[in-house]
Amino acid sequence: MTVTHLLEAHNLLKRYGGRTAVDGVSLDVSSGEIVALIGPNGAGKSTTLEIILGLRAADGGSVEFWRDDPQREIGIQLQATPFFRGLTAAENLRLFASFYAVRLTPAQIATILDRCGLADAARTEAAKLSGGQQKRLAIALALAHSPRLLFLDEPTAALDPRGRHEIRALIRALAASGVAIVFTSHDMEEVGKLADRVVLIVAGRVRADGTPAELLAHFGVTSLEDLYLDLTADKE
Repeated sequence: MTVTHLLEAHNLLKRYGGRTAVDGVSLDVSSGEIVALIGPNGAGKSTTLEIILGLRAADGGSVEFWRDDPQREIGIQLQATPFFRGLTAAENLRLFASFYAVRLTPAQIATILDRCGLADAARTEAAKLSGGQQKRLAIALALAHSPRLLFLDEPTAALDPRGRHEIRALIRALAASGVAIVFTSHDMEEVGKLADRVVLIVAGRVRADGTPAELLAHFGVTSLEDLYLDLTADKE
């Protein structure tokens, strides 16, 4: 039987003193779906993801995954990834995979690095890679254990145009293979090119949720950037 829904979060709530950071946010993600989570800085996106990933306790709501122990099949790429000093890109990848009890062969390591545009950097110490290469390596580490659900935080930030093109192609290929992907981005052009569904969070609440085409039609705008600007007025 094929699993469709990998994640269902309902009415998430998080308060800090008298401030409500997340106010009834719901999010569901299905196999092969690419979901863009967008919104101003401080809107509650990061807190929502931290609750979903079990990094922060919610004050209300629920999070359900497709299985009771999903951690081994969830991949996460963060803005800042703590590479192990003194280890090469390939060695970091092998080590991260071992955290999930996965033993990668040299051929598998080469394949993952190649998919992320790092074929020529396998023997380079991770700390000495360029900023763009480190972003690629962070994504490679998130793929080390072949996750079914992948969270990417600004996956193409700091990349040149070719790098952005290659990572977008990788994201599409992963989704085509059935991987569910949730990514954050402030680049509305990228969101329009990648996302099957867009979830806009403003002041801790979901203000819009739908396909790019549905949202443009519903709100009467011609671009996602216009939609973003209209719905986040005075919230930046």
